[in-house]
Amino acid sequence: MSDILVVCPQCGKVNRAGREKLAGGSRPDCGACGAPLFPGVIEARDDAAFQQHVARSSLPIVVDFWAAWCGPCKAMAPQFAAAARQLDASARFIKVDTEKLRETAARFSIRSIPTLVMISEGKEIARQAGATNANAIVHWAQSHMQRA
Repeated sequence: MSDILVVCPQCGKVNRAGREKLAGGSRPDCGACGAPLFPGVIEARDDAAFQQHVARSSLPIVVDFWAAWCGPCKAMAPQFAAAARQLDASARFIKVDTEKLRETAARFSIRSIPTLVMISEGKEIARQAGATNANAIVHWAQSHMQRA
């Protein structure tokens, strides 16, 4: 098995991680800043940070587009976090606040929230609108990761 590239959610540096070690339960830290590379859900700080994850990560990326004023988004947040814990290092889970990261939301033509988008190799491969539970998120993500 080959190494994968993982963008540090803290400092943005790209790290190499061994697939075999990840499959065995190892959870590495960033070689530059020491932060955990797999902290669960990541909140995108800005459009550039989000783009860094999309452009440089070898992992499929599951994005939750949401906003603080959205009731269904708030209800789905713990479900998204639970799905991230279940899938752990097999995908990167990122939340994008559409009010703060307007450029990213526009780039993906987000018209309703919450919306889940799966990205692989910089391209959108799946989309699902509406709030859902952790098991449904896991099932949806796993079914599309096979194409990633």
